[in-house]
Amino acid sequence: MLTSDKITDAERTRRGETWLASADLRPTRQRVALAAQLVGDGQDRHVTAESLFASVCASEEKVSLATVYNTLRAFCDAGLMQEVTVDGTRSYFDTNMNEHPHFYWEDSGNLTDAPADQLKIVGLPDAPEGTEIASVDVVIRLRKT
Repeated sequence: MLTSDKITDAERTRRGETWLASADLRPTRQRVALAAQLVGDGQDRHVTAESLFASVCASEEKVSLATVYNTLRAFCDAGLMQEVTVDGTRSYFDTNMNEHPHFYWEDSGNLTDAPADQLKIVGLPDAPEGTEIASVDVVIRLRKT
């Protein structure tokens, strides 16, 4: 029997289904399995497609890596997640949709939230005519000294 501080698989699944429903996404078996991994415990996540694939495989769900990539793209397109590009070859997917900066830990390859209240951005350039600034992405790279 699970202790009261642990979340049951049924609760994780319910949270995943609710998350999908909030964006009117059809709850396919694969989407529900991935959503349960992402938001099932109520915590925000920063994942790569590969780390999410490994996590869902460890739960004994059958999902291909291509399905994970396609589903993450669908979650982003539906406004459930945002993609954070660290360099031209590595993308992370973040379930926290609030505007906030990130720390990228070069030694471990992890992406974490940075304290937004400590960041001050001043002096942005004017957007070219006929455009507007949609967002400003801040990734602060860290390495051990």
